[in-house]
Amino acid sequence: MNDRVFLDTNIFVYTQSSSDLEKHEIALKAIREFDCYTSTQVFNEVSSVLLKKFKMPAGRVKQIIFAINKRCKIHLVDFETVQKALDLKEAYGYSYYDSLIIAAAFLSDCKYVFSEDLQDGQLIENKIEIVNIFKRNAEEGQNDIKTR
Repeated sequence: MNDRVFLDTNIFVYTQSSSDLEKHEIALKAIREFDCYTSTQVFNEVSSVLLKKFKMPAGRVKQIIFAINKRCKIHLVDFETVQKALDLKEAYGYSYYDSLIIAAAFLSDCKYVFSEDLQDGQLIENKIEIVNIFKRNAEEGQNDIKTR
């Protein structure tokens, strides 16, 4: 697919999880099938989860971050991103860090944000749709990633 999607932290974390194989496969499929974007914030969050929760060695985490960097276009969190995040926080009531994810997606001209943590189906500024690919896949009972 040619749609630009912004991948939140949980998508990458599920690619490393063996406890939920269905979500693992859906996450891998999303990364393979879409024009993927993410941000330096997500790099930090993925690294933290893999080091703390998964107890991975730093060398393995570096390999995973390198692979994400090769597959996804990376939005650098900068002053403009912070300003947009603050506007989105005020408008939509998300936490600052969730707003930072949406702002990075917005500034990367993404059509979707794939996240398990945000409000599935919400349209942000008539431009970006929040999509919980795990929920939609379960509802449809299929292997396709549903964006609509």
